[in-house]
Amino acid sequence: MPEDSVAPSTARTKVRRLADRGRYDRETIDSILDEGLVCHLGFAVDGQPWVMPTTYARVDDHLYVHGAAANFALKTLASGVEACVTVTLLDGLVLARSAFHHSMNYRSVMLFGRAERVDDPKEQYDSMIAIVEHLVPGRSSDTRLPTPQELRKTLIVRFALDECSAKMRTGGPLDDAEDMALSFWAGVLPLSIVPGAPVPDVEQPAPDYVNRWTRAR
Repeated sequence: MPEDSVAPSTARTKVRRLADRGRYDRETIDSILDEGLVCHLGFAVDGQPWVMPTTYARVDDHLYVHGAAANFALKTLASGVEACVTVTLLDGLVLARSAFHHSMNYRSVMLFGRAERVDDPKEQYDSMIAIVEHLVPGRSSDTRLPTPQELRKTLIVRFALDECSAKMRTGGPLDDAEDMALSFWAGVLPLSIVPGAPVPDVEQPAPDYVNRWTRAR
């Protein structure tokens, strides 16, 4: 799918509640996926729902996740069950004059589909490097890279970005007109991921790519 394309909404991806907050263009969807760090994998087995958090990476038109070959969630996904993958970025707490209108500013993506098991050795290797780079850009050139033996111990699946949409909220509180004269403070408390000082495993200076790490919008 071209980067500037719009994903057609489906019965599952169409945003109905506050529909004006829905986004279907790949530029928006990709930007959220590329900034996020954790996705949640939702699926059901014999009527029992499961939601598992994990790291991931987007490579072109696919989203990759990986883990141990014995991982329950990945083995289940690799079997072809229907799944829902979500990524959410929290940008701020919206404090209104009334408790009813308190909210959050956020950007989120919801993806539906069936995962494909990645068996090609090169794609396995490339996707593992992509996940490392997604978390900390520059890290793949400053770590021991995965061996064939390690790849055999790893299960990697991918989701096509064919059925997905984004939803986002921006701006301040949406108070009722009759509440605007109330003296309660209202506004937005912005939130962002801010790294602390690196904590070395052994005493040595942190590399530049660690000191420069950011998840800025």
